[in-house]
Amino acid sequence: MSEQIEALKVRVESSKLVKPLYKGEPSWADLCIPLSVFDKITCNNYMAVIYAFEPTSPSNSDIEKGLATALSEYREWAGRLREDARGEPVILLNDSGARFVEASSDAVLDRTVLLGSSPALLPLSPCIKGVEELLQVRLTRFACGTLVVGFATHHLIADGHAVSNFLVAWGLATRGLPMGPHPLHDRGAFIPRNPPCVEFEHRGVEFKPKNASDTENLPLTADIVIHKVHFTREFLESLKAKASLGTDRSYSSFESLMAHLWRVVSKARGLDERITSHIRISVDGRARLRPPVPDEYFGNLVLWAFPRAKVGDLVNKPLQFAAALVREGITRLDDGYYRSFIDFASSEKVKEEGLEATAEVHERVMSPNLEAHSWLRFPFRDVDFGGGNPFLFMPTYTREEGLLFLMPSAIGDGSIEVYVSSLEHNVAPFKQLCNLLD
Repeated sequence: MSEQIEALKVRVESSKLVKPLYKGEPSWADLCIPLSVFDKITCNNYMAVIYAFEPTSPSNSDIEKGLATALSEYREWAGRLREDARGEPVILLNDSGARFVEASSDAVLDRTVLLGSSPALLPLSPCIKGVEELLQVRLTRFACGTLVVGFATHHLIADGHAVSNFLVAWGLATRGLPMGPHPLHDRGAFIPRNPPCVEFEHRGVEFKPKNASDTENLPLTADIVIHKVHFTREFLESLKAKASLGTDRSYSSFESLMAHLWRVVSKARGLDERITSHIRISVDGRARLRPPVPDEYFGNLVLWAFPRAKVGDLVNKPLQFAAALVREGITRLDDGYYRSFIDFASSEKVKEEGLEATAEVHERVMSPNLEAHSWLRFPFRDVDFGGGNPFLFMPTYTREEGLLFLMPSAIGDGSIEVYVSSLEHNVAPFKQLCNLLD
């Protein structure tokens, strides 16, 4: 696969900054917007995805103009990260611009090379090392007319929910359509209660001592392979039925599949049954806070569930055991938990104790643990620049073993695709087990 991608000989044609295109004067001058407590505890890096569109896609200039128009509503992406006088991170709304790169290839795109993410696909994504731009785009046109859009955004600015809303708005703007509903810019809404009430332990969950790690940081002794697994609707229904057998309330497709993957990956890794494994599951707080935060909120609003169990219990007990742990971990993150987090994260204890976010990502092997991100309800696939929805959408290559991305299949029949990041020698046993209802 990598040899085929390298043979494409992609070349950069241009690189420029795209600034917001306003209908009139911007509603405010340069401003510094403080990051919220949810922004500060997310990954301080970029989130990158790849889209592929049929040859009927519009011109690069139309897509660029649509981006400039969208930036007038999502001005943060054209700004820069800075620090205020107290050393706190802020977004400087200075309209410096987003990076827009145009590239091309004389080759016809072999779509089989897009079936799995690998380091060979990195040339299709923007460069994210040593850059200031908070949003970067790379358009690559192939001889067959296929357009590949590499898209990278800084995670401190927004989570996957907000990014997907922006991408849909960008498509609408490119087609000359209204971008509504408009984004909600209100990072200052998450203020501590008076008096604060920290009811849960947040040390070791969202926060850790500096330089501490929640993994063993094992050396990367083998290549990390990202493979895509397709779970049909029929398989998911059978999985739900198996997990829900004899229970008062059926488990969801997500809960059942998450429990199944946890068990299968543990078996494929050949883990010692005496050790403990956990999954870090991202949970969107918009619908969990009271009152709920509108879907249009632009920023980060994610905390994490941490179901955990002995490996021996995971692999030897029925699927229901793991599904119950997944549900319990997610259910725990209610309005009370989010409010407790806001109170703790806003306190002086974070600085006094020298705590930092546990979400910091480095090249690492997470075994025996996993990290799961569900994009099942986000409109990533609804992006349309004028030539129709993408025939492919996927996360770009990330050098981190144990990472899972769940997303709806492009088929649109209720099936789910999961991108699984594994050490190379664990891939074969995982493939043998993942479609079995044991």
